[in-house]
Amino acid sequence: MREANRRWQAMVRAPGGRGALRRYRSVLDEPASSVHRTIGDLECEALRWPVPLWPDLRFEVMVAPGGAVWNEWLVRAPGAPAPELRTVEDPRPWSGTVDEVARAFPPARPMEGSAPTRWALAITGPGTGRPYVAEFTWGLFQRLLPG
Repeated sequence: MREANRRWQAMVRAPGGRGALRRYRSVLDEPASSVHRTIGDLECEALRWPVPLWPDLRFEVMVAPGGAVWNEWLVRAPGAPAPELRTVEDPRPWSGTVDEVARAFPPARPMEGSAPTRWALAITGPGTGRPYVAEFTWGLFQRLLPG
């Protein structure tokens, strides 16, 4: 894994390297699926690739008009069961996606993560009203911190 990460980082940081979308296609081949999405005023394409390590997940790259990549993370595969999330004790590391945790604990407020591949959500514990911060890496839940 370290060698794969080293090669990826070298490709990302190479002067005059390929654009982000071309990089993904050169490493992952053509996406298995593509879905048109409208998010607010932004029209984009969600490109998805299977993830052999996690058959229930897909690697999703959001591409704006003109080919700019503006988000990349793991999402649940269509038809794959999501974990049941009823209390703040339910999420387990590497289990739920950002979308699943946000739907389970409304109103969830997106927050800036500590790195480009990290996300955070401000959530409220059901029945307790206690604030928490759910942290994610590549779109998968990692840990819950007191808010």
